[in-house]
Amino acid sequence: ITFDGNWKVDQSKNYDKFMEKVGVNTVKRKLAAHDNLNLAITQEGNTFTVKESSTFRNYEVVFELGVTFNYDLADGTELGTWTLEGNKLIGKFKRTDNGNELNTVREIIGGELVQTYVYKGLEAKRIFKKD
Repeated sequence: ITFDGNWKVDQSKNYDKFMEKVGVNTVKRKLAAHDNLNLAITQEGNTFTVKESSTFRNYEVVFELGVTFNYDLADGTELGTWTLEGNKLIGKFKRTDNGNELNTVREIIGGELVQTYVYKGLEAKRIFKKD
């Protein structure tokens, strides 16, 4: 399974509640609900490049599977790693401001990229269609 390609957000489930739990303020949450997020993902061996573009910002992150890195969010920073388990990209992150864990899974289901987030027991999903 390849994650390579350009992916455009198509739908979000429970994303507003998730952002509220993470601590994103009301104004940013309202904007994020319509952020038109695009992910351009390329993989070369164990190295992934993810270019995020949205109404908010353009951001590029390059990471190697199993190697801890800093990820700058709109509302703070996380330390984390991505691993590949079967056909799932598993992200385990820890917030640097409060030490809370955020877990993310990216998987291709029926031709869509499904990204699931879990933070403090709350689950949210964002579903992307290939552009």
